[in-house]
Amino acid sequence: MAKLLDGVAVREQIKAELRSRIDRLRALRRAPGLAVVLAGEDPASAIYVRNKVKTCEELGIYSEKITPPETITTGALLEIVEGLNRREEIDGILVQMPLPRHVDSKRVLDAILPAKDVDGFHPVNVGNLSIGNPGPRACTPAGVIELLKRYEVPMAGQEAVVVGRSDIVGKPMAMMLLHQNATVTICHSKTRDLPGVCRRADILVAAIGRAAMIDESYIKPGAAVIDVGMNRVTDAGEVTRIWRGEARKLAQLEEKGSVLVGDVNPIAMAELASAYTPVPGGVGPLTIAMLMVNTVTLAEQHLGITASA
Repeated sequence: MAKLLDGVAVREQIKAELRSRIDRLRALRRAPGLAVVLAGEDPASAIYVRNKVKTCEELGIYSEKITPPETITTGALLEIVEGLNRREEIDGILVQMPLPRHVDSKRVLDAILPAKDVDGFHPVNVGNLSIGNPGPRACTPAGVIELLKRYEVPMAGQEAVVVGRSDIVGKPMAMMLLHQNATVTICHSKTRDLPGVCRRADILVAAIGRAAMIDESYIKPGAAVIDVGMNRVTDAGEVTRIWRGEARKLAQLEEKGSVLVGDVNPIAMAELASAYTPVPGGVGPLTIAMLMVNTVTLAEQHLGITASA
């Protein structure tokens, strides 16, 4: 029987552990502070930011949402970031992606102080990850590592394959697995015999953004499969193919107009894997949880208070 890796349960564990650290910070000095910059009116981004702010409120983290208009210039956004850099009560700065097309995203992200970079995207923090120095880590792959650890899925000595090479998930995921002493292969669109490479994996991480692309031909029986993808399927034929005509999924499509699926075929994953993450409810809940971990950790560093103090 495959073990379901429940991201919601692990998220709640992490939040419970953070509460005592946050209470201690508030008692000794002040609450951790997170500033979120949301430029424009992208609906998905607005949902993500709302969920981040809500989680801050639940935990007692001070949060501030800054919402410049879609027309904001790169220079004006840089001024906002520089102002937040100077504010002592702000421990973490998050600029929600994507930014409006005319804005130079790289300049904006690079302007965030590395010590306030809760997303772990700044080149300094990417370098720290590469050489194993402390620093904030990219939240989604950090959540995957936390999930594997808490469910005691072995990583040391295992062959891990990461499908996808994005700066946000694929590359940092591979580096974090390497630091756990896994042997890591990164795959991408130019990889020859992708199914064959994936079938070598004891740990298979899919982060490519293509609905249910990873099917049974990619999965070694007994592998741990981590599905980072989140895709909406709106075609009845696709829903029928992916879920093999499952009536419940067709009814969900009829009711909601779409069905969520990851990058891995969910039925193949459940049948072949020894452990796997569901979509939704697997990796997704941990991204915001690890954002909160980064914020609290940075606040402790800024205030000179260790987690165990």
